[in-house]
Amino acid sequence: MSSAKSALVDVAPVYIDTTRASIARVYDAFLNGKDNYEIDREVFRRVQRVAPEAALLARDNREFLIRVTRFIAGQTGITQYLDCGSGLPTAENTHQVARRIQPESRVVYIDIDPVVLAHGRALLEDNEDTHFVAADIFRPEEVIENAQVLGYLELDEPIALFQLGTLHHYDGERCPADIMRCYIEALPSGSYVAISHFFDPETPEQSELARRLEEAFVRSSLGTGRFRTRAEIEAMFAGLDLIEPGITRCAEWWPDGPRIRPLDPVQHCIVGGVARKP
Repeated sequence: MSSAKSALVDVAPVYIDTTRASIARVYDAFLNGKDNYEIDREVFRRVQRVAPEAALLARDNREFLIRVTRFIAGQTGITQYLDCGSGLPTAENTHQVARRIQPESRVVYIDIDPVVLAHGRALLEDNEDTHFVAADIFRPEEVIENAQVLGYLELDEPIALFQLGTLHHYDGERCPADIMRCYIEALPSGSYVAISHFFDPETPEQSELARRLEEAFVRSSLGTGRFRTRAEIEAMFAGLDLIEPGITRCAEWWPDGPRIRPLDPVQHCIVGGVARKP
């Protein structure tokens, strides 16, 4: 789906709540997409007041997804993907990247947002190897036992599990590391897990920016957006072997070429990592 900006008309189907921001639609606004409403754009503007280059959070996350998918498709032999919290379809989705390298790749996207499900299913209507499944990604037991997931993927064969830009929006009582532990325990040996997350670098200048960004997200109508420490994020990979360079800034995880421009301060506040289950 093109992310080119077009005239925005705030008319929504009756089942869509436009009085509260949606995670998927807010990210769409960050990526200059067209599938968002004024309530979502207000979140973006609020965060921009803290960091004018805030859109880099979403861009770095998307480019991290693309590079991770290329790595897995090209080097691991895995052809099954479980993409949790996929968000609205945009350019270079997981299935497009994976199938360009491994045409037999199968991708299951998990989301619960009605806008995501409507757009995704329409886009993939004629794609037999890519599916959208409605489920809550923060209830791993339900995802793993979902009949559609079990029908599309073989859980006794290695899988690539993505939680990209998702766990920092979890605001329930469970620990995110516990959520990931449930997923990891269900994966067979040889599977890969990729996580990206808002990050508190724990340095005086960058930590202050992370806290201000977090406040902007949490105090917005979205209500979520935690910037966690390295120790907290490392706990989400428990039991896995991290692939070099480990947990690092998304923009610096195996970039496509040498860095010429210095990172913007906001780019220090989102990290990612990929790990293998022994």
